[in-house]
Amino acid sequence: MPHSRLHAVAVAVALFAAALALLCSLSVRAAEPAAAVAPRIGVATMLPGEIFFERFGHNAIVVEYPGAEPVSYNFGIFDPGEPDFVGRFVRGDMVYRLAELPWREDLGYYLQTGRGVRIQWLDLTPAQAADMARALAENAQPQNARYRYDYFTDNCATRVRDAVDRALGGALRTQLSARSRGNTYRSEAVRLARPAWWMRWGFDVGLGPAADAPMSRWEEAYVPMRLAEGLREARLPDGRPLVAAEETVAPQRIAPEPREQALPVWPWALGGAGLAIAWLLLRARRPRTAMAVAGLFWLVAGALGATMLFLWLGTEHRFAWANRNLLLLPPTAWLLLPGAWRGLRGRAPGTVFRVVLGTQAAAAVAALFVHWLSLLPQANAHWIALLLPLHLALLAAGRRGDAPA
Repeated sequence: MPHSRLHAVAVAVALFAAALALLCSLSVRAAEPAAAVAPRIGVATMLPGEIFFERFGHNAIVVEYPGAEPVSYNFGIFDPGEPDFVGRFVRGDMVYRLAELPWREDLGYYLQTGRGVRIQWLDLTPAQAADMARALAENAQPQNARYRYDYFTDNCATRVRDAVDRALGGALRTQLSARSRGNTYRSEAVRLARPAWWMRWGFDVGLGPAADAPMSRWEEAYVPMRLAEGLREARLPDGRPLVAAEETVAPQRIAPEPREQALPVWPWALGGAGLAIAWLLLRARRPRTAMAVAGLFWLVAGALGATMLFLWLGTEHRFAWANRNLLLLPPTAWLLLPGAWRGLRGRAPGTVFRVVLGTQAAAAVAALFVHWLSLLPQANAHWIALLLPLHLALLAAGRRGDAPA
């Protein structure tokens, strides 16, 4: 074959191969358009609702690709129909999961119930945003979606916080861990539960000393609204704000979250002294009625003490462990009920009654000294101020006779 003809054939083959490579490249790009485009990542903060389990607010991550419907990654999904749901809830062994759903569907509930929703769009690099979106999609797969839920340390807000921190290579944790406002798990829980009185006092009575250590801003982000504040203040390595834009997508049409509120001890001390004096006056005039009132107090105190003891020894609710309110509301208060019944019938309550009554008063006095001397005091000075005078009044009445009535 002549040399010129061989050259022509070689050129034709090369051009064909180049065209084929270009065609394959275009086909791959056409098949995966999203892989070449980074999404926009936003953190949605839902303000508190009126149902008790909505009192703390909520977080989700919104992933939006250009031209596509935004997707919500919601870490707050639980199924009350699961086997042993109530038992796991009581034991502190709750299981939640991450759900991937259309953002408009997730948002619809909050629009319907009047809860405000804000989105903070993060100033991530295309690589950071793409990696975060891939990680969330993988996490949302059924085999990966479930996680063991903890109200304070592993919830819908901390999962969002951790996902953002991973995208930033740990920079968010570094910034938030170095600062503190002095808030505690108890103070935030009591504040947000305030509209539901039973929930507020339940947290206050039921939480132990572990809930009273001052939190860093990182730990404080277990509250969705505190996480939003932390993101708003966070900075990228070059000094730019982490939050590029913030928008309100649903107005708040119900009562706003409660503000921080001081809890002075002196009103509780006045209340405790008033209760003690009132009971002593009632005893002097109507001894059997006073015994009935005392019996009701011991019934409630014993129930609360038994609950606190169960939370400590029988559950994984570690922030309720070693609760020093057990010294004020001991389960042994139930041992006083038979003596109270005998007193109502005009009979002497007996020796056991007097011993338990003295022990209970001594435990209440001990609660005061434990509070003063502890390296990690429990924030229960107000309960001591309220209940210690009453215990001393019951003891004084019991020592003047066979019964405090």
